[in-house]
Amino acid sequence: MPYLFRSLLVPFFIFASSIAALAGPITGRVLDPDGRAVGGVDVLLVRGGAIASTTRTDSTGAFRMDGPDDGRVEIRVALEGFHARPVTIGGGAAPRDLGTIELSVSAIAESVVVSAAQTDVPLSTTSSSVSIITGEELRARQIDGLADALRLVPGLAVAAAGGRGAVTSVFPRGGESDYSLVLIDGVQANAFGGGLDFAHVPVVNVERIEVVRGPQSALYGSNAIGAVIRVITKRGGAPRGSASFEAGSFDTTRATAASSGGIGLWQWGGSAERLATDGRNGDRTAAGEAIVNDDYVRTALSGGGGWQRADGAGVRGDVQYIEDEHGAPGPFGSDPAGLFEGIDAVSRGTNDRWLSSISGTTPSGGKFRGQAQATHGRIDGVFVSPFGESENWSRRTTARAQADIELTSSMAASLGAEVLRERAGGTFITASGAREVPVERGQTGVFGEVRWHDDARIYLTGGVRVERITRDALDGNADGFAPRPDFGEDTVVSANPKIAAAWFVRSADAGYTKLRASAGTGIRPPDAFEIAFTDNPGLKPERSRSFDFGIDQALFDGRALLEATAFFNEYDDLIVAVGSFSGTSRYRTDNISNARARGLELTASGRLRLNARRPVDLQFGAGYTFLESEILAVDGAPGAPPPFAPGDPLLRRPKHRFTADVLLDAGRLSGFLHGGGRGRVLDVEPSLGTFGGLFYAAGYSVWNAGLSWQLFEAVELFGHVNNLFGREYEEVLGFPALPRGVVAGLRVAASH
Repeated sequence: MPYLFRSLLVPFFIFASSIAALAGPITGRVLDPDGRAVGGVDVLLVRGGAIASTTRTDSTGAFRMDGPDDGRVEIRVALEGFHARPVTIGGGAAPRDLGTIELSVSAIAESVVVSAAQTDVPLSTTSSSVSIITGEELRARQIDGLADALRLVPGLAVAAAGGRGAVTSVFPRGGESDYSLVLIDGVQANAFGGGLDFAHVPVVNVERIEVVRGPQSALYGSNAIGAVIRVITKRGGAPRGSASFEAGSFDTTRATAASSGGIGLWQWGGSAERLATDGRNGDRTAAGEAIVNDDYVRTALSGGGGWQRADGAGVRGDVQYIEDEHGAPGPFGSDPAGLFEGIDAVSRGTNDRWLSSISGTTPSGGKFRGQAQATHGRIDGVFVSPFGESENWSRRTTARAQADIELTSSMAASLGAEVLRERAGGTFITASGAREVPVERGQTGVFGEVRWHDDARIYLTGGVRVERITRDALDGNADGFAPRPDFGEDTVVSANPKIAAAWFVRSADAGYTKLRASAGTGIRPPDAFEIAFTDNPGLKPERSRSFDFGIDQALFDGRALLEATAFFNEYDDLIVAVGSFSGTSRYRTDNISNARARGLELTASGRLRLNARRPVDLQFGAGYTFLESEILAVDGAPGAPPPFAPGDPLLRRPKHRFTADVLLDAGRLSGFLHGGGRGRVLDVEPSLGTFGGLFYAAGYSVWNAGLSWQLFEAVELFGHVNNLFGREYEEVLGFPALPRGVVAGLRVAASH
């Protein structure tokens, strides 16, 4: 693999260095609606439909960047809550001063999107279903974890089996909980096979979170079968630092520290977090038993730095470490079958996760850019139960190289390759004689994408990725209740295409009408336990096919935005226990199950500035997701996997789900009110799972509210109330969510 990585990377850098050409400079100044200079604003140079370079305004609102030697480019300004008209200019050697660029208050904000194509593109031109959650929005809503942030996104159903630290799943558009690829600063956080507990991902020092819904295997290969969630931390800009401490109900404490910035060509970013809570320890169940073993502790450290020129050329390294420990008291809520046996005072899990990467980029101002990245991730887990201690682990190393080429002023392409090597093992993944053996897999993917646009009215993207997935030979296990023969090496080749289009039917800048559509496929190879506990040597990846189309309508000069998206997903080759389906397969487990999900996502958002004695910004939003999911008959038989029947909805996928949100910023005082809920969902018996039968979990709605008061220029007092009305509810049947809780804290932040 190192040789392949070098062979891909070196020609890109040599070629790019020889043809990159810049002219310029381009200068200008950004002013807010009141005519004041705005510093720290991202200014984007868009060429060939992609972002070729970026810069930031200084304290006077001024910016300077190198322009193109030929062709046409757009200059766009990206600032949350504001919008500016794009400026189109031509290439040439002469300097160009754009004068002042005026911002207006808007629900439509430009942003850099790195997840919807093989290169950075402006949010306004994307044709996929993309949601952006900025770091400012996270801070304003006082959100401290990825799972709570994703509750704001349409089409994603979040289900936590209890309070802080409890197992938390995310179901994208009806897909499984392991169908979302999560990247933290470009490093895959998922375990072997796609699994991830979303409870343990912090959002300290986050610049933005991008969520692309629908299968994205044409871009990212395996595990991107339902959605891609990318977490991007802060880096560069004016040096700044912050620290906070908060405490509240359930003996909860949380301390954070973060810093980011740049000096000259050097950039850095880093953060630390320590969260501890006792959960519901000391409370009593409906039967009067004291709850114990519900505590949770999380420690997270991250850091990164690098060197970057104004033309985009640079190198960067990042590393993140997360350690968590959580008790598992079991289901002590709803007990539909009367099987509750008491609080589990023993079961407890700990996890350690390391993610690291190094990347490099050639100059991006010319017609060619080369990119390369190498990553490594490792996960180690230990779980203690009344039956003893068990371990599990996962390792992944990747190397990727890519070339971005401007073919014409309206067309660009990306070509590249990625190699991956992953291993997983644990106490229960064994060969004969209880000897632990790892499950090992390698993947090689080659990909290409073409992007075309026509005078800022039509944007087309088409791409395909061909993946070669090879599982290494695996020793058999003749012992126990699930014997496995020796497996030889197994190889699967899969091609996954994607096509997307956007059409500005009416393009009056901030008052536009945009139609968009996309279609693609995705794959998820089997996880380690699915391989270890089957007798099927040719277990294949699970697959999805998806199509969506939508319309975005901007109103009131961009102060309001309505979005509607319809989606249609088919899930095939799902891995299932064959069981009673005689004649469908000769194996114990096989790819014979199928399902589908169809739905509608509706969102409305708006932003107003009330010009009282002091400007007051009001931001509001609402969202609704309708989902019709259905389990289909298995291949070659009329039934479905027990205890399901064809036509049953998928587990924990709500048919109706809503969110509502209001943010108020009055200068030194700000506040928020956020609510969300769902209808009833099909679930399993809490203690025995599917063996105990199927039951419906009741719907609910829950509201949170908070305030923040800036005492001094660098000191802020904040607090919030979760479950404002003290609602008793369960996101997962049998596992009660936390009752009303109050948290207050102090934040100190300073910048240069």
